[in-house]
Amino acid sequence: MNANDFLKDPRFKGIEPFEKKVWLASPTMHGEEQKWVDEAIRTNWVSTVGENINEVERQIAEYVGCSYAVGLSCGTSALHLATKLAGEKLYGQARPERGTLQGHKVFCSDVTFDASINPVAYEDGEAVFIDTEYDTWNMSPEALEKAFELYPDVRLIVTAHLYGTPGKMEEIKKIADAHGALIVEDAAESLGAKYRLGGKWVETGTLGQYNCISFNGNKIITGSAGGMFLTDSKEDADKVRKWSTQSREAAPWYQHEEIGYNYRMSNIIAGVIRGQIPYLEEHIAQKRAIWERYEAGLKDLPVKMNPWDREKSSPNFWLSCMIIDEDAMAPMVRGEQDYLYRSQSGKSSPQEILDAIAAINAEGRPIWKPMHMQPIYRSNAFVTTEGSGRGRSNAYIAGSGIDVGADIFRRGLCLPSDNKMTAEQQDRVIEIICNCFR
Repeated sequence: MNANDFLKDPRFKGIEPFEKKVWLASPTMHGEEQKWVDEAIRTNWVSTVGENINEVERQIAEYVGCSYAVGLSCGTSALHLATKLAGEKLYGQARPERGTLQGHKVFCSDVTFDASINPVAYEDGEAVFIDTEYDTWNMSPEALEKAFELYPDVRLIVTAHLYGTPGKMEEIKKIADAHGALIVEDAAESLGAKYRLGGKWVETGTLGQYNCISFNGNKIITGSAGGMFLTDSKEDADKVRKWSTQSREAAPWYQHEEIGYNYRMSNIIAGVIRGQIPYLEEHIAQKRAIWERYEAGLKDLPVKMNPWDREKSSPNFWLSCMIIDEDAMAPMVRGEQDYLYRSQSGKSSPQEILDAIAAINAEGRPIWKPMHMQPIYRSNAFVTTEGSGRGRSNAYIAGSGIDVGADIFRRGLCLPSDNKMTAEQQDRVIEIICNCFR
């Protein structure tokens, strides 16, 4: 069904499309960004050194509550160097043609963007995907403990905070400590989110040994690109800074004793971020208001909003999401690049809702497709609370076949969450969603 067909449907009669697109999450500029970009150009500091970088590193480290922040070209580069550093700490320096994780497995969040996971492959490691839990949509501590029973030699965990909601980090950290494992914390989506650890509120980005954030164009604050490695270790910060500048040695010529990368943040990108930092709390408040309006507007439907632990966490509400109750799911199937669904009275499906939202010129998205379902990683191990999640189908023995991540992907979707969206625009999106269940 195309957009015109949707708008002819009696359920949506009289609902007008938006003149300008309402985005899932787009950059929000305030004007101060231009000041610092212009300053970089005026002073000719347009490369990977300059006052903007220095100041952004200082301000973010101070905000998050860590000792050092290293500005990098993107969140993915931060995750790569964090993963490489963890591998080197655990297994020693690798030969130039090999990754630091060669021959080693790594426990990884399953429902996340692939930038969390690909650095394990960059470093020649093998990701083992840990199933999700329903309370926060993040890595399941129970499944993680089961994974250590299956693979007791693993010493590295990569865990992400989905859509700006902190995972169950107290439990995950206890499990990691019990097994002598290190944690790479992917806080790319959760800058400004807080977690209560040991009775004290701390920022995400400080909960692992190696921590990363992103300033991608759709994040809570942005530089159009950019990311950061966060740490309390000067040695680790210095190593990441060296690697990110092609691992140049202190010689008057180009000399290299380690593999390096062109990963350092540009002083111009840092200028945009510098102008954004003062508005971080404002953006979080706007995102929270959007989440709460959805919660109120959809309360009479057979759906739930993406959850969070109200005692132990304070999300940044980067994206507002919803999940349809099982008994309200209309028929829907997905292939690798296409899908098919059927409208059914009193029920709906994520793809029907996404198509209906698109018909009024607004953007939603499916939930991240779990990594264990991705074609590139289908041969990798996957662990649920019951053990291995692979090969569980059986013609003769009944089993639960639990796969929380796949279930959230099947029944969930991301809603328009742009902080420039007006209450009136959001009301129209809510009206569309409600009418999908008519």
